[in-house]
Amino acid sequence: MTGKLFLCATPIGNLGDMTPRVVETLQAVDLIAAEDTRNSIKLLNHFGIHTSMTSYHEYNKVEKAQYLIAQMMEGRDVALITDAGTPAISDPGEVLVRMCHESGIDVTSLPGAAACITALTLSGLNTRRFCFEGFLPADKRERRDVLEDLKKESRTIILYEAPHHLKQTFDVLFEALGNRKLTLCRELTKKFEEVVTTTLSDACALFEDKEPKGEFVLVIEGKSFAEFKQEREEEWQNISIEEHMEIYESQGIAQKEAMKRVAKDRGISKSAVYQYLVKKK
Repeated sequence: MTGKLFLCATPIGNLGDMTPRVVETLQAVDLIAAEDTRNSIKLLNHFGIHTSMTSYHEYNKVEKAQYLIAQMMEGRDVALITDAGTPAISDPGEVLVRMCHESGIDVTSLPGAAACITALTLSGLNTRRFCFEGFLPADKRERRDVLEDLKKESRTIILYEAPHHLKQTFDVLFEALGNRKLTLCRELTKKFEEVVTTTLSDACALFEDKEPKGEFVLVIEGKSFAEFKQEREEEWQNISIEEHMEIYESQGIAQKEAMKRVAKDRGISKSAVYQYLVKKK
């Protein structure tokens, strides 16, 4: 019988957020795979967990995943933990999970803290629709491509950022997205937790007299549907109403329906389109 992979969420700052189920699981499994064993040993010692531990991180994620899968194929249960939060979210754990599925090994997740969700709930922005981007890519071309996609993103956007890159990230986000509402979350669940509601244009001023410290989550307002509508209407202004009508009629669409679509595209009434065309005859 094969073993099982347990994805165990750990606190993102406050040890009181560790769930009893995670503690019990970490005590019961045969092996714990940890992102940084030096950090995780402090957590395990605090909760009296003495299970054997091995490292699993970005730089050994494929080779170590093969080792862990071999252990589970021999019947051993493995728990995966990250330095803070839920494994496999913006984390090399996603590789291990995928390889487990490919090998027919059962995977289960023990819910707990996740900085992205914690920040979203504190943001005051739209929580019904959101997207998580993790850290922006370090590669300039990849980052440009991601930012190009985010320009068109209508959902609330969640990003992670390290303190030494924060000011630069404010600049590139403002340049790409324009001025959006921003909720900046720092040191979530810790003693010096801070949540600031601001805008991308004003964000840099927060650190004019001090350097950023701690880990940050940025929650950014998505592009509004009103902005999308205005942009589409402005694009249609570059051609005449006659040319606009011709686009639809060339597709075999009847004149009456074409007028209706033109009016909708341009944000004007159908009668305004009709009156314009009458005058042009």
